[in-house]
Amino acid sequence: MTSSILDQVRSIASDLFGVPVDRIVAESSPEMIEAWDSTQHLNFVLALEEKFGLQLSPEEMEQMRNVGEAARLVETKLQKASR
Repeated sequence: MTSSILDQVRSIASDLFGVPVDRIVAESSPEMIEAWDSTQHLNFVLALEEKFGLQLSPEEMEQMRNVGEAARLVETKLQKASR
């Protein structure tokens, strides 16, 4: 996973969840971030879709259990789209 995608996903999570970006790591999850509830998860998905210009399926949304998994998913989708 490229650090720039992870950094962008961390920045989006920081803005949405109201947590300083330096406290968001790849392992950050809803269990670690108080503001990350089901509604904010949908907002996180929408922000990622808008930022990276992609569409995530309900199954993919469920796979996003932490910031790192979200970044990996985005990177995989971007790689497939560029082929």
